[in-house]
Amino acid sequence: MATSTTMERSASDYQHEFFEEKARQMREVEEVIAKSSLIPSELIAKEVAWFYNKLGIEDIFFKNEPAEKIAEFIMSVYAAKILSFTKHKTTVDITLEHQTDHGAIFLHNSQPGVSVGAGFEQKIDDEYLDNPNVLYRVETYRSKGVISEGTPVQLRCYFVEKCEFDESSTTNSHETDIQKIGSKSFLMNATENTLEVYQKIIKKAVNRTGPVIEHFSFPDTDEKRVVIAYRRGDAKKFVSSLSDLYHFYDLYSTRKFVEQFSNGMTVVSMYLMQLPESSKPAIDMCIYQLVKEISLLYILPTSPLQPLFHKKVLSVQETSYAYAAWKFAEHFLNRLGPEYLALRDILTIGGVETHNALLSKLKSRLRNDTFTSEYIGEVIQRYPELVRQLFGNFASVHHVSTKPAPGLTRSNRTISSERLTEYALVQETDLPTMIKRAVANPKEAAIFEVFLTFNKHILKTNFFQPTKVALSFRLNPAFLDKTEYAKPVFGMFFVVAAEFRGFHVRFADVARGGIRIIRSPNRDVFSRNLSSLFDENYNLANTQQRKNKDIPEGGSKGTVLLEESHQTPDKPELAFRKYVDGILDLLLVGQTPGVKDVLVDLYGKPEILFFGPDEGTADFMNWASQHAHLRAAPFWKAFTTGKSRSRGGIPHDYYGMTTLSIHQYVLGLLKKYNLKEEEQTKVQTGGPDGDLGSNEIKISKDKTTTIVDGSGVLYDPEGINRTELLRLATSRKMIKDYNLAGAPLSKLGYRVLVEEKNVKLPNGTIVENGMDFRNTFHLNTSVKADFFVPCGGRPEAVNIQNVSSLFDENGDSRFKFIVEGANLFFSQEARLALEKAGIPVFKDASTNKGGVTSSSFEVFASLALSDDEHAKNMCVADESNEPEFYKRYVEAVQRAIERNAALEFECLEREYAKSGVARSILSDKLSNKIVELAADLEQSTLWDNQQLRKVVLTEYCPKALLDLISLDTVIARVPEPYLKAIFGAYLASRFVYTHGLDYSPFAFFEFMQSFLTRAF
Repeated sequence: MATSTTMERSASDYQHEFFEEKARQMREVEEVIAKSSLIPSELIAKEVAWFYNKLGIEDIFFKNEPAEKIAEFIMSVYAAKILSFTKHKTTVDITLEHQTDHGAIFLHNSQPGVSVGAGFEQKIDDEYLDNPNVLYRVETYRSKGVISEGTPVQLRCYFVEKCEFDESSTTNSHETDIQKIGSKSFLMNATENTLEVYQKIIKKAVNRTGPVIEHFSFPDTDEKRVVIAYRRGDAKKFVSSLSDLYHFYDLYSTRKFVEQFSNGMTVVSMYLMQLPESSKPAIDMCIYQLVKEISLLYILPTSPLQPLFHKKVLSVQETSYAYAAWKFAEHFLNRLGPEYLALRDILTIGGVETHNALLSKLKSRLRNDTFTSEYIGEVIQRYPELVRQLFGNFASVHHVSTKPAPGLTRSNRTISSERLTEYALVQETDLPTMIKRAVANPKEAAIFEVFLTFNKHILKTNFFQPTKVALSFRLNPAFLDKTEYAKPVFGMFFVVAAEFRGFHVRFADVARGGIRIIRSPNRDVFSRNLSSLFDENYNLANTQQRKNKDIPEGGSKGTVLLEESHQTPDKPELAFRKYVDGILDLLLVGQTPGVKDVLVDLYGKPEILFFGPDEGTADFMNWASQHAHLRAAPFWKAFTTGKSRSRGGIPHDYYGMTTLSIHQYVLGLLKKYNLKEEEQTKVQTGGPDGDLGSNEIKISKDKTTTIVDGSGVLYDPEGINRTELLRLATSRKMIKDYNLAGAPLSKLGYRVLVEEKNVKLPNGTIVENGMDFRNTFHLNTSVKADFFVPCGGRPEAVNIQNVSSLFDENGDSRFKFIVEGANLFFSQEARLALEKAGIPVFKDASTNKGGVTSSSFEVFASLALSDDEHAKNMCVADESNEPEFYKRYVEAVQRAIERNAALEFECLEREYAKSGVARSILSDKLSNKIVELAADLEQSTLWDNQQLRKVVLTEYCPKALLDLISLDTVIARVPEPYLKAIFGAYLASRFVYTHGLDYSPFAFFEFMQSFLTRAF
């Protein structure tokens, strides 16, 4: 949030002590220059006096530099002036620098309003301000005098100094006392007014995800001061990009300061003036616009489109919009084309598996090669006028000051706030024609047509809000190709920042699902992850929708892809925080007055999302819940699940919730085939360091022969030592920490780590590359077991192209039973190929539902209990004194998970015995039947029967909850749409599990009679 204040000019600056030794130093400098014989002796005193007294360089420069270095600077400036004269140039080019272990000084010629040609500011960002290991502060001044007569060029001086902090300084990220977190130089030189300004802005910024911006005016002058505070490391190259921004508005800086604080905050202070010859509006209006756009620069300080902004071809708003639309286009350009669709229709007749494999390869190739990211960027830069028009089309709806009249009709003219001038817009209906006429070919036209699709389907966005950390867009998913995405999406979000792009997809209004961080170790993997990002999100959410059949929430999922240049260990949490905050901007429309500007909301209905942990985000759930609380979200307690016990969460890994469900299928198979678990061999992907992997080890009793995890492969056909596996699982360590000496493997056993090369296995095979060996070990034809339980791995690790590897040379399956723990580990085609060969395969949508059930009950408790009740009964503040309610509630959740999994297993086996249809297909049919019936029940008049409603809710609610608060209290507190979803899901799942897929209307009548009887 930005505020404006008028302050006294005399109290606004830094104070620098007078350099008393200046005259003595000048004499030393003259002596050094005289010894060089490079400047005529009669001119030395004049040049030195001019440098010291006429340029107006601050005394800090002379105090910190030795006479020898200053002499070098003066001689360099003199030489530059001579060179300029001999080449008949009207300007003098000066580029001087001096770097030491403690900092640096840079000097260059600078004309007000012209970007830094020497690139010093980019260098300072790269080498000093973005350095995560050492903190530096920066002061930069424009000389008051010009370099030589007859030129407007002044000297710009940068002083970079390593920060020193007092021993009493604290690194506590929540500390705001300026005296405890400021560097020695800052505390010594800042005036009382500056200390007060910085103190106030740091207090605001320390709990904010994004920047806090203040601006100040001074009486009797047009100079303005803009102060920005933000969390260090959240934006790279930010300070240098600020120069491009204020230069766009014909502003220039007289001074700038960058201060670092030990609590992790950075504060930038800029003193700005407007060029006398500027054609822009008055400086107050420019500052207003500048302050609004700083957050855009914070989100995207650099991008391949930056040259268009740097050269003032496009504004920061236009380039930011173009970047977001570019990322959208990468995912939704029609890359397949009618030829692919026709070929698909021909080849899928009869469902030939080799044809499916061919189509899969063709689809992947088309998506990767048709429109590359680089090509899209090149086309965007080729047609800036189209970008400007498409931005205007977007802004005419979503910029608050240009909000259209009722009916959402777009005006043919708009005030382009980023340019502060009026320019004509082409009518929306004329834009397609304009695009086709402007571009060179249909391929280029397709890119800008997707920009238009993007515009048409944005329901709300935070783009024009003054404070934000990521660009977020709530989209109407109607644009999705129905041939590729057959099941309609209820709602979707698209979020973009410098570090990532991400989606959130949900298939119902009330929905819950995890957020997944996707990392890429190299360019090839990033390219694959990029091309599959939305498909992965869609498929995960679709799986979740089927998986969530027992609970009130529909399926949803979020995927966050780290950009190729942002793969460092600190980026996942940063990306997650920006992603969450960006989506909260759109969920809290109208709920946080005074903090965010009003949004144009074309959706027009309240939205609540429930987030949960997934790959790479399990440790971030506490923060997200607390952040929602800080932002005054009314649903903050339920906003995230999988929180720590101290925050009222029911951690999946702590209680093995997901594994409880998966293992019920293993137990069901053991019982059906009369097998002893201790005698069964098992291959497991996902190691003892993970949630599913660790709990699978803890809960099972089999002979595990194989563990594949992030560190490598551990294999022993005789069975890996279970005591040692339990030790690893308890301490959540990878198999690289397996104690080979204390728990030796058999003579045929081995461990191969990903970093190892040319490893000789007991059978003589040479493993050339440990990483490749790990990645494909589940396809290794030498490995056999009774059970295959994948608990980790990338989507479609087994697909129609490689499923043949799961059979030996005789055509027999290497596994007797497959219970899919990890989501989407098998493609559907691969499952069907295995089942056709007689292998029972239980897919993720059926097996992997323990975690979602646990999360649902976590949400339910958060909605039903007041803040005080929740803190007292659901939060384990003291590990030695767990609340009795919490114990009982968790136990009830565990029993519900086991009961739901057992009911579905039995139903699937009955349906399979009756029809012979593959279990993978039956799983989908069962899920879809329950979801459809639940939706019908929610809308039926049965809900209006309040006594029936109470009977169903009583049966659903854990007894511990009803012992604590009454059912009437639950009904009063929990939103009605959520209660309706409970009503529909519970009745539908219990009916379908009991009666199967084929039932008569009379069967449902009989089923409901037992509930109706109790209702009267």
